[in-house]
Amino acid sequence: MAQSTRQAARRNIAENRRARFDYEILDKFEAGLSLMGTEVKSLREGRATISESYAGPSGSELFLFNAYIPEYEAANRFNHETRRPRRLLLHRRQINRLIGAVQREGMTLVPLRLYFNDRGRAKLELALARGKKTHDKRETEKRRSWERDKARIMRERG
Repeated sequence: MAQSTRQAARRNIAENRRARFDYEILDKFEAGLSLMGTEVKSLREGRATISESYAGPSGSELFLFNAYIPEYEAANRFNHETRRPRRLLLHRRQINRLIGAVQREGMTLVPLRLYFNDRGRAKLELALARGKKTHDKRETEKRRSWERDKARIMRERG
């Protein structure tokens, strides 16, 4: 019984599918989130959106901006703001490296997915990425299309 609760706790809450199409993913990080209690309860219901969100520096810390976590209905007046900036919890060296990459090299911090780990903590998979140009996106689409066609042909031939 304990294993089934662990598997249930390890589920995705929200995923940013568009990020892999729009950005070239260079490196991934797992970051904790500084959340209020009502935000965690709302996440446990599986209602959040990170598709329009981004991460960036504010002072010497990293924040997640524009992530939508809806209000928890049972909390009435003690609720949180739905799109408030949320602090990302990383090691100082990781923060300094990411801030340097964003400011000096013009990279972007893109949230890929929001999930609960096996200990029940809300985590954010964050990617250090570079934006793709239009021709890169077309090349990616061609490659995916060819892979699909190739797999279909191989299935038909046995």
